[in-house]
Amino acid sequence: MERIEKHVSHGGSQEVWKHASSAVGGEMKFGIYLPEAALRGQKCPVLYWLSGLTCTEQNFITKAGVQRYAAEHGIIVVAPDTSPRGGDVPDSPGYDLGQGAGFYVNATREPWAKHFRMYDYVVSELPAVVEAGFAASDARSISGHSMGGHGALVVALRNPGRYRSVSAFSPIVAPSQVPWGEKALTAYLGDDRETWKQYDAVELVANESKSASEKFPLLVEQGGGDEFLSTQLRPELLQAACEKTGHPLHLKIREGYDHSYYFIASFIGEHMAYHANALA
Repeated sequence: MERIEKHVSHGGSQEVWKHASSAVGGEMKFGIYLPEAALRGQKCPVLYWLSGLTCTEQNFITKAGVQRYAAEHGIIVVAPDTSPRGGDVPDSPGYDLGQGAGFYVNATREPWAKHFRMYDYVVSELPAVVEAGFAASDARSISGHSMGGHGALVVALRNPGRYRSVSAFSPIVAPSQVPWGEKALTAYLGDDRETWKQYDAVELVANESKSASEKFPLLVEQGGGDEFLSTQLRPELLQAACEKTGHPLHLKIREGYDHSYYFIASFIGEHMAYHANALA
């Protein structure tokens, strides 16, 4: 690994690292906030944050104001890039496919299959890198925004026991039923919609998969003024699936808030306290 940024923040260190990833077959970057205790070598729990379409590792670490709360609770925060990048990595003219739009799936369709394996990267490789290279314990939680909220919910539901808690801001809860998801899942996985279900939070809950049957509590924060609410996000679908199966869901609709980081920054403190309680 190579550290490419370091900034003192709230008594800790906000850093950016790059490393060779076997999961995606290329270089990946991730942001990591190390609270003071971690800098002293004390093992700290970790919150993994998955960002949304068009984002890099920078958006969350520069806009959300999470460092203050991470320092307060003694939590390491890790925010990876949203996809592999580089000249040999396939891309698309649109913002919602290709570089910056990995959707946290393991692609099986060409030309994406070689590099677009963000599910394996988030679930397996990145935690192994973090826990080997920093004072990080194996107590993990996960959160994210929009496409990253989709990723956080799916990863938590499919991996019972691996995470202590999960939350999501403005998540794409049913990618099989909205334009962003249909475009990406078709490109990455093909036309067989059965294969899409493993990456769809609504399907995981509704079909009572092994992971969903654990009844892992879901915390979802949604802006009522979000411009993508009715077309791409559709939290009511997740609410209906959870009500049908008895899956615990705390859905908060915040009137007037949009899809931006102004929304995330307004409530990230509450989410950090929620995860801190689970990670204690």
